[in-house]
Amino acid sequence: MTITATPTPGKLLLKPADHTLIMIDFQSQMAFATKSIDPVSLRNNAGLVAAAAAGFGVSTILTTVAEKSFSGPMFEEVTAPFPGKALLDRTSMNTWEDAAVIAEVNRIGKPRIVLAGLWTSVCIVGPALSALDQGFEVYVIADACGDVSDEAHERAMQRMIQAGARPITAVQYLLELQRDWARGDTYELTTGIAKKYGGAYGIGITYAKTMFGAHEG
Repeated sequence: MTITATPTPGKLLLKPADHTLIMIDFQSQMAFATKSIDPVSLRNNAGLVAAAAAGFGVSTILTTVAEKSFSGPMFEEVTAPFPGKALLDRTSMNTWEDAAVIAEVNRIGKPRIVLAGLWTSVCIVGPALSALDQGFEVYVIADACGDVSDEAHERAMQRMIQAGARPITAVQYLLELQRDWARGDTYELTTGIAKKYGGAYGIGITYAKTMFGAHEG
């Protein structure tokens, strides 16, 4: 049987309109004990994801746990791209057990869920396994999550992958939303986010544009 290739994207690739991003518990108290990723990288990657989602118009839920009484405010890098957006505060460790969050998931009505937050083994595993159990496709932005140890983070990622979740990274998320440099309406958005949050990749973009006017498209 001959297989014919076509210039079309695979169905497993994310598109801005086909998923809900849930950013969970990027808060001071949770970050204090996070050891699997350094705080600078964590804040940077979370900011990249938030900026990408806001720029591409991705349906996004921001949720906190015990914000006023214990865990503190959400990272400004996460909230700034969504001015005026309400944070859904919870008591439950598993976001998927919070009625307000689930009401928002159902209102948005997307079949795919993308997760990022703290900690991987509790606040990400809970909604990931719960959403999978209810028939959603689940993606986890691994480097925009963190836990109390490398072991805790890695075992949590393995557990979710074994259950059917798909791991991605923050830069991968941004570039998957863009996916074609010929998409001029989001070209400057994507390269701007990459320059600000993309580490060495961003430095390279800045250098290329500054020194010889390079353009990916």
